[in-house]
Amino acid sequence: MAVAWKPQGLPEEDWFRASLYGFLGGLLGAAPDEGTVRSLRAIPGDGTPIGSALRDIASAAALPVSTIQKEYDVLFIGLTGGQVVPFASYYLSGFLFEKPLAALRSDLVRLGIEAGERSADPEDHIAFLFEVMQGLILGAFGEPADLQSQKQFFDAHIGSWADRLFADLEAAPAAVFYRPVARAGSLLLSIEMDAFAMA
Repeated sequence: MAVAWKPQGLPEEDWFRASLYGFLGGLLGAAPDEGTVRSLRAIPGDGTPIGSALRDIASAAALPVSTIQKEYDVLFIGLTGGQVVPFASYYLSGFLFEKPLAALRSDLVRLGIEAGERSADPEDHIAFLFEVMQGLILGAFGEPADLQSQKQFFDAHIGSWADRLFADLEAAPAAVFYRPVARAGSLLLSIEMDAFAMA
């Protein structure tokens, strides 16, 4: 889900969170194309931990686009499966299409969210979950969700496993471009957990 608009009255910190979810969800959901890689190279970053990770993503984007795309395939797809498996069911049960996916689908129906045709992947892919979080913050599914509702979705479907995914992604043998992406994902999880702890 591209971040193209900011709801009136949305606090800056929520806009930043939503932007991070959309940014990382896009990189985790598909191999970036040439236009995306060009835009990544222009990310300035800053002195904060997340800014440093974003700056490292910009540096890694100096790789040829074809190299980054091949890296994505090796990491997430492969001939018999990638080096990492970015699905909640896999991390929580050891298998795909298990109870965590069923629970997620139930919550998506309750929230009025349709997966659409973005991918053939099941909905518990980390990219789709990040897109849902972005949409909850921005109000893409109605009114912006309050912090407690965001926390409930995060705790139920992201917080219990995504830290392990990002640790695995950062340590994956093929990860070069995706190493700082994994670090940015881990930092986003920390930001969210700290914010939700104060909710």
